[in-house]
Amino acid sequence: MKYVDYINATQTNLTAVAPVPVLFDLNSFVANFLRGLCFFAIIFTALFGNCLVLIAVFRFERLRQIQTNIFLVSLALADCLVALLVMPFNASMSLMDGRWIYGRWFCDIFNANDVLFSTASILHLCCISTERYIAVISPLNYERKMTKKRIAIMLSVTWILSILISYVPISLGIYTTPEYLNRTTLLYDTCEFVVNPYYAIISSATSFWIPSFVMIAVYIRVFIEARKQEPHMLSASPMLSVEPRTQTRMASNFSLSTTTLNLTVPRANFKQDMGREETQEQQKIRRENKAAKTLGIIMGAFLICWSPFFLWYTSTNICGGYQFCPYPSIIGEILFWIGYFNSTLNPIIYAFYNRSFRRSFKVILCCQKRQSKLYQLADTGKSPCLRRTNTGYLVSSEAQQCPDDSKMC
Repeated sequence: MKYVDYINATQTNLTAVAPVPVLFDLNSFVANFLRGLCFFAIIFTALFGNCLVLIAVFRFERLRQIQTNIFLVSLALADCLVALLVMPFNASMSLMDGRWIYGRWFCDIFNANDVLFSTASILHLCCISTERYIAVISPLNYERKMTKKRIAIMLSVTWILSILISYVPISLGIYTTPEYLNRTTLLYDTCEFVVNPYYAIISSATSFWIPSFVMIAVYIRVFIEARKQEPHMLSASPMLSVEPRTQTRMASNFSLSTTTLNLTVPRANFKQDMGREETQEQQKIRRENKAAKTLGIIMGAFLICWSPFFLWYTSTNICGGYQFCPYPSIIGEILFWIGYFNSTLNPIIYAFYNRSFRRSFKVILCCQKRQSKLYQLADTGKSPCLRRTNTGYLVSSEAQQCPDDSKMC
């Protein structure tokens, strides 16, 4: 075959030019050492951060009660699997100048896992954008539309579709060209992912382009609606905070004057309760809008990390591959790792923008058992009651509902 002749010719030329082998190259060693440090930092950060997300959600009930976090747990699981099953093997192949030492069979599994988890990540974000869209656009119908059964269906479809676009075509061999299949029978120390133009278009459209356009359209609609709600919250909050207090004060001052004025007391209490309910509704809307902005940042980070790779992946394979559109191998390696770096960004975004995740991360990392207990009590709706000891100090008692919403038992 022509491919074998090319290898023999290359080996002959190398033997003629360099008869004395170079045992140690300092520049190459330093370059590989620095690359190895970068690979290790990305892998460790992705694994550590996403495991922290999983631990936080499973440990604190408050985080488990938020519907969006179900999608975030599944997304963190996908990112953990990327760090465990994809990044280390890609790093070893890069550090060994493209040599693959894990066998032909595991090469197909490695490529399938790479496609599987990258597809799952973008589809998870598509599900999250849909959930945020319903929460912001139609908050009154949110609980009716986003049931646990529907969320389970969305997650199942996400993983099943990811498997269909990765393992099925790769195991059947319909993803690549006949020439590459013949070449793989002769080469055992390389692991390339050569695809035909049809698979390149279908896989990139399913894994990236269509979901990305859907998410962009959804988030534009969400941000427009969030901007519309902000003036209403600002204009309504002063009335809700001042009017009930004024009427309550008037009712308390004149409650003993006449019978007629006594009738205003329940009216004031009613308005105060309504004001409290409306204030809670405003706080809920504010939290939903903040969550939508946070998830928008997550989506933006994903697009920034993966758009260059999919542009390169789609254009080169439609062009005909490396034979017709040659490119330096370092470009593909850099674009791969920029995409992998997205798996490290999501936990950082959670910790920076989400107070609940930031607080839970602090409790877990600092091993603050007492704060963890108080945090759990706050999650379950029970206040940590305080009792005074003989020495005059206040200590927390067992979990119970404090009488009259007091912090003192």
